[in-house]
Amino acid sequence: MNIYDFTVKDNKGNDVSLADYKGKVLLVVNTATKCGLTPQYEGLEALYEKYHEQGFEILDFPCNQFAFQAPGSAEKIDNFCRLRYDTKFPHFEKIKVNGRDTAPLYKYLKDQKPGRIQWNFAKFLIDKNGNAVERFAPSQKPETLQQSIESLL
Repeated sequence: MNIYDFTVKDNKGNDVSLADYKGKVLLVVNTATKCGLTPQYEGLEALYEKYHEQGFEILDFPCNQFAFQAPGSAEKIDNFCRLRYDTKFPHFEKIKVNGRDTAPLYKYLKDQKPGRIQWNFAKFLIDKNGNAVERFAPSQKPETLQQSIESLL
């Protein structure tokens, strides 16, 4: 099993097979729009712009589990990110990353790189074969991930 076995919902509720991302390096992030770490969207977009043409994707999963810092619909969150931070990477449906209702994708990621998700902007780096190879704390700024991303591209 790997990440390509999962289907998730986009910000409009449509099914998206993660197999569509086969052969790409992925950064999977749980995000929030009303968090002290929300400015990390700038760094995420900079990574996306720098590496996208080389086969890099960011998959953004808003999560309202931490102090309710991702209010509103997934579509509203997508609009906020695009207008405020000019993000071009895909934003998906809101999910839960901990507890009984943890999204299957996050259950898998936490099995691969164990530990409870501590806060918004936890990051999982996925190689071209769909395996989680690194996990980064929410406080780790996106720009510090460049070397890890480059090593996988």
